[in-house]
Amino acid sequence: MNSNISSNPSLSANIAKQASSPTLGRSRINSIDMMRGTVMLIMLLDHARERFFFHMQVSDPMDLSSTSWGLFLSRFAAHFCAPVFVFLTGVSAWLYANRSHGEPRSTRIFLIKRGLFLIALEILVINFSNLSWMVSYYTLWLQVIWVIGLSMLALAALIKLPRPWMAVLGLAIVFGHNLLTPIGFQPNEWAYSLWTILHDRGYLISEGALRVKVSYPVLPWIGVILLGYVAGPIFSQKSNGNPLEASQRQQTLLKLGISCWVLFAVLRGFNLYGETLPWQAGSNFGETLMSVVNLTKYPPSLSFLLVTLGGMFFCLVAFERHFASDGKADGSLARVGHWLSVFGSVPMFFYILHLYVLLLLYTLAKFTFGANHGEFYGVNSIGWVWLIAALLAVGLYYPVKRFSQYKKNSTQAWIKYL
Repeated sequence: MNSNISSNPSLSANIAKQASSPTLGRSRINSIDMMRGTVMLIMLLDHARERFFFHMQVSDPMDLSSTSWGLFLSRFAAHFCAPVFVFLTGVSAWLYANRSHGEPRSTRIFLIKRGLFLIALEILVINFSNLSWMVSYYTLWLQVIWVIGLSMLALAALIKLPRPWMAVLGLAIVFGHNLLTPIGFQPNEWAYSLWTILHDRGYLISEGALRVKVSYPVLPWIGVILLGYVAGPIFSQKSNGNPLEASQRQQTLLKLGISCWVLFAVLRGFNLYGETLPWQAGSNFGETLMSVVNLTKYPPSLSFLLVTLGGMFFCLVAFERHFASDGKADGSLARVGHWLSVFGSVPMFFYILHLYVLLLLYTLAKFTFGANHGEFYGVNSIGWVWLIAALLAVGLYYPVKRFSQYKKNSTQAWIKYL
């Protein structure tokens, strides 16, 4: 089962608010919240698919011969979740370390605490909502929350590096890790466990009463969080001591988005580098396009990251320009932006809530109607999955909004973890 979420949701939400000040444009913070909220809703769709369409599970990369357009688009949209959250976690860490007022804070200690908290959360909370507990009661899945926690620990270890060095290291990891694909180890070899955690998806423990599987290898995500930290000044109040205009930030984000997509077009278009599965021409344009963007997520290939991070940069610009409630956005677009920012303001709470709501709904449906696809209960069309996700988004909005308001006004320390 793939839990795509992926950044440290609580870190991104809390730090963005802590780093803001009266002189910091609300649209900037709102655009980040809207970006997080958007991918949270996409993640809701993907997890609804895994609950109610599991009999049509997809591979990585997807098998296009057995994947419909609707299923392909649903899964492709989910590819954006983890890169967005991991990158924005790095951004938020920079904002935390470079706030313009207040007492100095230890970013390293903060990251270590959050990273360990997320790893514990994955093991002790998230796994109990996992479909594997209804299929293989002995499997512990180490997925996106685990990998975000490890990425934060890695960032904590490297936090004292000069930003140029951090940029070089992040780029080297993101652009170079595909060169490591031919390297592999057998379970009986000394480096197997370390390599499984770093680069190759697989079982740490494959036999016995408890099996442990790493679904998200961490190495590429360390590169992403480092680049997010390096990009932090884009979202700051000032650049080189001077006020940073929204237009400057938007131009920078647009340049980054264009660069990512142009580089993807060149590398992927000519099957040069960055993806292990070459694309092939189909019988029509649609099939060819599906093949081109059918990218490897475990671990995320360079092409995968170029497409998703490039899309994130474009979306951040669009949210700030057209959806922010700063008097410039159209009324209906501002309402959509506000709705998205509510989900993005407490993403960890929403993440846990939606997983257990889906578990409850699936259990009730299977108990009521019985298994109709082998050992699973499932709907017969991807359209039903979209409908389920849409209804849940509406239904979950109100408890998420209430909790967001409660968290904003609360003085309890533990609330910051959600």
